[in-house]
Amino acid sequence: MKARVICISRSLAAGGQNVARAVSQRLGFRYVDEDIVKQAAEREKVDVSVIEDAERRQSFLDRLLESFAVAPAPEMMAFSPGLPLTAADIEAGGTLRTTEHYRQLIRQVVQETAAQGDVVIFAHAAAMALGRDANVLRVLVTASLETRVERVAAAYALSPREAEKAIKESDKARRDYLKDFYGIGEELPTHYDLVINTDVLSPQRGVDVILAAARG
Repeated sequence: MKARVICISRSLAAGGQNVARAVSQRLGFRYVDEDIVKQAAEREKVDVSVIEDAERRQSFLDRLLESFAVAPAPEMMAFSPGLPLTAADIEAGGTLRTTEHYRQLIRQVVQETAAQGDVVIFAHAAAMALGRDANVLRVLVTASLETRVERVAAAYALSPREAEKAIKESDKARRDYLKDFYGIGEELPTHYDLVINTDVLSPQRGVDVILAAARG
């Protein structure tokens, strides 16, 4: 296959985000992650926080551990005519749109992004949104719990117990996401075309394998 769209999902601390960025650079494809949420927010004329809340995105700790960097949080804008509504505004004034409406919008943005081609889409369960397609390569980057605990504990000077707790919370949030968005009770290797285990393969070697699969 010669894929024009690479969907990369990941378990926390498996190195998936670094792999996704490297794949996009090597192929010369766009890298898309938070742009999915931003586009959905712009389309609905709401603050990004509203879409994030509907999507039940990662916790701050989850993002920190995955990217090894702290990104500035979006500013909460005061409600006034012509300004985007925030999650707090909607909670105070009543739900203007249902959660499912926003979730459907996220899925739609993923599909439209993929239709443009030459893109690496990271997270947002894009592999599930797009399903089996000759132009799409669906990849899961994962590692064992033990390996991920080691990485998190070493990177953040956490005890193994603290690191394991953070990872298990992230894994639960991931399971809940797949169930809520796609009715998937159990994530399986067969949901993907390629599974990269970074217990065994280095991130760089994982990138090489993905590129070989994408180029056909």
